[in-house]
Amino acid sequence: MTHFRSSKRLPGPGSGLGPGRVLITVTALVAALGLGVVAPAEAVSESAGRTAGAHGFASLEGGTTGGAGGKVVTVTTQADLERYAAAEEPYVIRVAGTIKAEPFGANVVVASDKTVIGVGTAGELVQGELHLTPGTHNVIIRNLTIRDSYVEGNWDCKDTDFDGIQMDTVHHVWIDHNRFSRICDGQLDIRKDSEYVTVSYNRFENNNKTFGIGWTPNVKTQITIDHNWFRGTKQRNPSADNCAYAHLYNNYMTAQADPGDPVWTYGNWSRGKTKMVIENSYYQDVQHPYQADNTAELVQRGSILKNTGGRQETWGAAFDPRDFYDYRLDPAAAVPALVSRFSGPQKRLDAHTVADRSAGTGNRASHARH
Repeated sequence: MTHFRSSKRLPGPGSGLGPGRVLITVTALVAALGLGVVAPAEAVSESAGRTAGAHGFASLEGGTTGGAGGKVVTVTTQADLERYAAAEEPYVIRVAGTIKAEPFGANVVVASDKTVIGVGTAGELVQGELHLTPGTHNVIIRNLTIRDSYVEGNWDCKDTDFDGIQMDTVHHVWIDHNRFSRICDGQLDIRKDSEYVTVSYNRFENNNKTFGIGWTPNVKTQITIDHNWFRGTKQRNPSADNCAYAHLYNNYMTAQADPGDPVWTYGNWSRGKTKMVIENSYYQDVQHPYQADNTAELVQRGSILKNTGGRQETWGAAFDPRDFYDYRLDPAAAVPALVSRFSGPQKRLDAHTVADRSAGTGNRASHARH
């Protein structure tokens, strides 16, 4: 499913404003945070990235709706999270408070047609992994903190496989407004021919191997990565191996971990036969901001680099993301203010999601609190 036609372009987050979306003035926000000046013509963006549905590649070929139409349940225990996440029928699963997974590093399997979303900013999965097995599709994971599966003293974690979210050979997945911190292996691993994925408005913090894509000889994955904050991370921010199309825009990378490592401390890496496009991102205090294998392609335009060094490589034509979907770029100068303010879990995002998913389904949302 890697052949696209431009006639199938679907609207992205910049093509209109749905109910409940509030405009903010980027100029005022940037000025308040001391990050410079943005031209008035560029001064409007959406609040908190709160879209009514998935955008980017996750919006194509039928889109990604998660648990839309299913029951809404609220969980506070690992047993209930595992029960509803693995169910055959669709669910919108609200995670209220902290769930500490047992045993350490335990997998919570997430089946198709699910939305897993944190309640307010308090929904957390601690020392556990959300795991999508081959064939899983139509999954949304939003507004969660996933943290602390790190094994003290084991920086490389080569003898463990404790990820924050791991998926193998899945399609139509939206990872949005989450915070990942101190995970032993990958914070987010998108592997083995996964397709139609969007990763937006997340915070990736305090980690070695952050966000990997690939682990396959095939060139199939299509992924959109926008408005994410990489802070205190070392490598794979992301590393994209054999992606058919990787579109990165308006991402923010700063406070890079372990800058003394001359090779394996880096920002974005286009590997294998990946075609990567980077737009209007912001790199500050970063070693090797973006690089590409000689078999890959990388196009960069409009980004800001502040106190960076090392590899900054572009070659090839890659692709035009607008051949596949519409989107609006925020100015690169506004990225630090926007992303630091609006990435990660948000107080009211779960309420908007439940309203969006319940509207028009003909089903009364049920709440099962345990």
